[in-house]
Amino acid sequence: MVRRLFVVSLLACLLLPLASCNSGSDNDKPTYGFVTNVVADFWKIGEAGARQAGEDLGVNVEIKMPPSGAVEEQQRMVNDLLTMGVDGIAISPIDPANQGNLLKRISDNTILITHDSDAPDSPREVYIGVNNYDAGRMCGELVEQAIPDGGQVIIFVGKLEQLNAKQRRQGVIDHLLGRDHDATRYDSPDARLEGDKYTILGTYTDGGDQVKAKNRVQEALALHPGVNCMVGLFEYNPPKIIDVLKQADKLNEIKIVAFDENAATLQGIREGYVEGTVVQDPYMYGYKSIEVLHKLNGGDRSIIPEDGVIPVPAKLIVKDNVDQFEQELKERTGGGAAAKK
Repeated sequence: MVRRLFVVSLLACLLLPLASCNSGSDNDKPTYGFVTNVVADFWKIGEAGARQAGEDLGVNVEIKMPPSGAVEEQQRMVNDLLTMGVDGIAISPIDPANQGNLLKRISDNTILITHDSDAPDSPREVYIGVNNYDAGRMCGELVEQAIPDGGQVIIFVGKLEQLNAKQRRQGVIDHLLGRDHDATRYDSPDARLEGDKYTILGTYTDGGDQVKAKNRVQEALALHPGVNCMVGLFEYNPPKIIDVLKQADKLNEIKIVAFDENAATLQGIREGYVEGTVVQDPYMYGYKSIEVLHKLNGGDRSIIPEDGVIPVPAKLIVKDNVDQFEQELKERTGGGAAAKK
């Protein structure tokens, strides 16, 4: 019995330093959650920005990325963060129309902001990101450059439950059909939409499944071999279009217009088979999200604009500026002073 007590006492002494290490200064810092809508290279850039902000501000950052982009995965990750007792959550809602209870639960327990894709009807404090409808219209401008005489267009996107995807797609359509600005307009993805010069043959969704994304391009090409331009609106869509057209020996026959800054997309712009891409700034989504959460946690509400939106402008990347953009991107994701702004 005495020996057993001695062993227990010895183990307690040995474990005490470990416990002290685990209760170090990091646990005294505020902790903020940065939640994406899927796993993608786009979000690796966002993660770099969030982690840099954490380092600059001296706070802890928890990154959560739903592997398949399923609502249930995102909900579990949010619940984990709430159980941890985080001081704020920045989230890109997958399906805001049906995630009202989840977003309210976040707001009831901590600070809620949205990034990348908004949920304007939720109790979020602020949205950080581009105006996706206007960014979609920028994509429409690239289509006009790619096929100035008009033609048939097919759109590919992950899921239209996300507000950013819905608005982005509608912006492309409205611009090509010469419509006025109306971010609330919504055309059925199955509809064939005809204008004076351009016809949108349809919109193919993949639910965030990158294998399915490639299959959808193959299906569309088989059904519409005369298509003139394919538009990929999620970061992984343009590379799948490139793969399929390369295999079909149509890479220089069918024009490609992209969204976001996948490496394959940038190389395609450089080599001339991708007309261009509209890029967001996922790095700044991450950086700004942590910065805003930290200020709100400290009681500073001056950072919130009157309209509840902190804009992060989109940019057009074409052959003339692709090298400069890629260099800036490498500097940011590589860390250092260039990464902070």
